Order: sequence, then C-alpha cells, then structure tokens
Amino acid sequence: MITMAKAITAGLRRSLEKDSRVLLMGEDIGKLGGVFRVTEGLQADFGEDRVIDMPLAESGILGTAIGLALRGYRPVCEIQFDGFVYPAFDQITSQLAKMHSRSLGKVKLPVVVRIPYGGGIGAVEHHSESNEAYFAHTAGLRVVTCSDPEDGYWMIQQAIESDDPVIFFEPKRRYWDKAEINTEVSSIDLHQSKVRREGTDLTLITYGPSVRTTLEAARVAQTEGRNLEVIDLRSLSPIDIDPVISSVKKTGRAVIVHEASTFLGLGAEVAAQLTEQCFYSLEAPILRVGGYNVPYPPARIEDHYLPDVDRILDAVDRAFEF
Repeated sequence: MITMAKAITAGLRRSLEKDSRVLLMGEDIGKLGGVFRVTEGLQADFGEDRVIDMPLAESGILGTAIGLALRGYRPVCEIQFDGFVYPAFDQITSQLAKMHSRSLGKVKLPVVVRIPYGGGIGAVEHHSESNEAYFAHTAGLRVVTCSDPEDGYWMIQQAIESDDPVIFFEPKRRYWDKAEINTEVSSIDLHQSKVRREGTDLTLITYGPSVRTTLEAARVAQTEGRNLEVIDLRSLSPIDIDPVISSVKKTGRAVIVHEASTFLGLGAEVAAQLTEQCFYSLEAPILRVGGYNVPYPPARIEDHYLPDVDRILDAVDRAFEF
C-alpha cells in the first residue's frame, strides 16, 4: 500500500532516472521535500542541479522553466498551493501556452506545472482554490488531474514525457489515501476517461478530489436500489468525452460533480457537450453539484461548501423526479 503523495514521488523519481533532461523546480522542494513532502529525498539522490530550490517568485520559476525548455530541458515546476499560481498566470497563459502556436510548431515547451488544489484540509486563505477552469479554458495547455495513487504514479510520468505543456493538478486532501499500485505498466493514456464504477440507472461524472466522494455516494445509492455509473474524467483539456457520451446514452441521466464553483466550471462544458450529443437519450436535465459561486470560505465552514454524499444523492433524487 502506498499513499498518493508517495506514488507521485515514485513517479518523479522514475522520470529523473530515465531522462537526464528532467529537472524539478520549486519553493522548498529540495532539503524540505516540499510542503506535502512529495519531493522528499529527491535532492539528496539527484543533486541540487536537478532538484532546485527556487526563490519565492512563481513568475520567475515559470519564466526560468520556459527558458530551460527552450534549451532542451524538461522542467517540472511545483506550485506550493493552488492560490499561489496567480503570480505565474501571465507566464503560463501568455507564454507557455502560446509559444508552440506562435512558432508554427517549431518550438516545443515540455513543461509540467504541478499544483496541489482543492479543499478539505482546513487550510487558511489562498490555500484551497479549485482554479482548473482558468487553465482548461486556455488553448495550448493540457490539463489533467489524478485521483488515486496509481494514477498519480503513472500520470506524472506521462505528463513529463509530453512535448506539450501540462498543468498537473493534485488533489491535496487525497495525498494520504492509500492503495496498491501496478508499477509495471500503465493500462490507460494520460488523456483517457476511466469508468470507476459500472451502472445502469444514472451516470455520475467527476474528477480529482471528488472521485472518492462520488464513489461513496454511488455505494449509498446502491443500498437504495439505484445502480449508478461513475466516470472519472482525469483529463480536463482535452476531455475524453466519448466514454461519457456512451454512458449517458445508456443511463439516460447524468449528474456532474466537482469542487470548483459550478458557474462556468468544467461541469458546464461537459453538460453542453452531452446535451448536444445525447439530447434524445436524456430522461432528465443534466444536473451539477459543486462549490458555490463565492470565495472559498474559512476552514471551519468549508464542509458546507464542498460537495458531499448528501448533496450528490439529493441531485440524483432530483434527476429521477422528471
């Protein structure tokens, strides 16, 4: 059994071993091993030239990574917390995302930006954002998120091997979830959706930190006589929508779950595509369960903000009222 944090560590270690061009960069990632200890031990094993403690300057970290990528390196940048990425937003969206297109395909920028995201750990302000939609909306970026140790292990390696820039979201409240993992071969591509639970009555669509919560809701629904299918998107840009379409055409109902605000969130894009592709198969409107359209609340009341099993099951009940 291994935690998701340590699975990502193992994935980073394997990438460092396989390719001497891979560099890790971030604040306190070396001697400290990062806030969540995801890079623990890597500087001792690979040296300060490959696991680099950077100044407290996110824009500088990304700007340096872009320069290194232009010279043939494959930098992996750690942003300590989701809310700290905004100083680097211009570098990511104006430079990193556009250089390949701007150079008519001649320049590749294989940069990975690791971002611990989401709530549920009782953190202070600016430490519990769900800002994935900003980056998924930006053409030129690939945006992915793991939800369990095995995906953490394989997806970080696949992201590092990509010649396109990848925003790699890590659900921080799942860092300590444990599972057995297969380290021999990955059975799924970086940008494929995954059916986490098969069902016939309704499709639950989710990703990242909400996968575990949604699976719990499906198990409770089973005791009430409803067999729910659960799909983990894994990739937010591009979205592997075909398995989702097939599922919704089978079940006729869909509920989308994510921690981010539902207003202009990823769920809205998925709902739009499903409405276009599955209109004549739908038995009820597509419903969304997510955060409210307010700034992330103080830690003591974050449980009222985050989607939980009861809120998901309430949406399931409403979907069967039509």
